[in-house]
Amino acid sequence: MVSFLRAGLLLALFAIAVFAADDVVSGVSGTVKTIDKGTKTVVVKTADGTEHTFHFVGKTVEHGAEATAHGSKDAFEGMKEGDEVVVHYTVKGTVKTAHEVDHIGKDGLKMSEVAVKSVDHAAKTVTVKTAEGAEETYHLTGNAVVETGKGLDKAGKVTIYYTEEGGKKIAHFFKS
Repeated sequence: MVSFLRAGLLLALFAIAVFAADDVVSGVSGTVKTIDKGTKTVVVKTADGTEHTFHFVGKTVEHGAEATAHGSKDAFEGMKEGDEVVVHYTVKGTVKTAHEVDHIGKDGLKMSEVAVKSVDHAAKTVTVKTAEGAEETYHLTGNAVVETGKGLDKAGKVTIYYTEEGGKKIAHFFKS
């Protein structure tokens, strides 16, 4: 009886760990290759040629372009083939679901090459050194906080994608 309880407990803990791993948010940057509103999917091609297919849902949030920070059933409405984007997504099985899409460039996220000096997880900020030698502090979005937990403080030079809101620089994504 005790053996069955131990085995059941171990199995339950293993199952929780597997399901928790599916909910980790990741990010990828690339160019929109195709958009299919019928199947609610978009294909994004990264710089290395890899193509990622993302499903979008009513709660997918889009930043930049004309659809500044809205969540709607028409996410990707303002997006077109050839747009540069960053997609924050989760994976369940083989399905990648987009939770946030950030446009890069004109009317979207700005980007800058910087060297990471420090990450303050409690304050949700990152301090960087610019190419000109100036130090700047960026506030982190929820997705950027997750990315900093993946070794950003040891990454050295990165490209930071950000917006400016209320006089503050808000980091949305980091690319090594």
